[in-house]
Amino acid sequence: MEFKDYYETLGIKRDASQDEVKQAYRRLARKFHPDVNKSASAEARFKDIGEAYEVLKDPEKRAAYDKFGANWKAGQEFKPPPNWDAGFEFSGGGFTGAEQHGFSDFFEELFGRGRFGGSGQHTAYRMRGENQHAKIIIRLEDAYHGSTQTITLSRAMVDESGHVRTQPHSLHVTIPKGITAGQHIRLEGQGMPGVGGGGSGDLFLEIAFADHPLFHAEGRDIHGVLSLTPWEAALGATVTVPTLGGNVELKVPAGTQAGNKLRLKGRGLATASKRGDHYVTIRIVVPEARTNEQKKLYREMARIMPMNPRI
Repeated sequence: MEFKDYYETLGIKRDASQDEVKQAYRRLARKFHPDVNKSASAEARFKDIGEAYEVLKDPEKRAAYDKFGANWKAGQEFKPPPNWDAGFEFSGGGFTGAEQHGFSDFFEELFGRGRFGGSGQHTAYRMRGENQHAKIIIRLEDAYHGSTQTITLSRAMVDESGHVRTQPHSLHVTIPKGITAGQHIRLEGQGMPGVGGGGSGDLFLEIAFADHPLFHAEGRDIHGVLSLTPWEAALGATVTVPTLGGNVELKVPAGTQAGNKLRLKGRGLATASKRGDHYVTIRIVVPEARTNEQKKLYREMARIMPMNPRI
């Protein structure tokens, strides 16, 4: 996927004001509108201009896009890092998907799939504030035990000079025990303020997990790797296994093979009504034969227990 430089597309500097963004779009849209410009490239150029404007006119999308900085160049091979949008607050802008607009895969990957959709609720006399959405990254331990923590998000705004700025938005959040990646925490009244006496919108926090040195989560189940010696795998053993809830003794059956999975029931992410498991995938570590005696032992094993693992 190629990176799109939306500032280059509109011919403006990265520190352009919102008014300058609008002016550049209007000028280029008139120039390349297919009803006016009959050149073969006009329609594609017009779509590129509309896509760039869709992002840069919206302070929230623009603030998130600016996270990539000026180091990426148009046409450069690009893949957004996992959870690139974590920590940014987004509200509804009426956008539901890129397909109906003919926008690029780049736009769809970053801003499509209704990711930043939402809507305010209003009556004839008052308007409820828009809901906000943000992704937060927590530790697996926070989900396993539950926790209360302070998080700081970036909320986009336009300053008096018409430039997009971000301001910190700090919140005290209770992480429910057993929450899984992709689930949301609703903070009532923490979205955008209402108008005309309307109530504030809500803030929905989507959960993502930080990389863990030992485990990863798949739904409520926790997965890790357990290293065994050849004799532990062949003869069976009881070994200590680290889990999110502490160390657990696991009985390894005799004849366990590399790649086998063993289950620790109920040791995954758990709520009052649902409980996941903890799985370990077996990895067999073969000792290096350094001395003549150790090499002799391997040769004796090969003589007594001949086998061809490639058959």
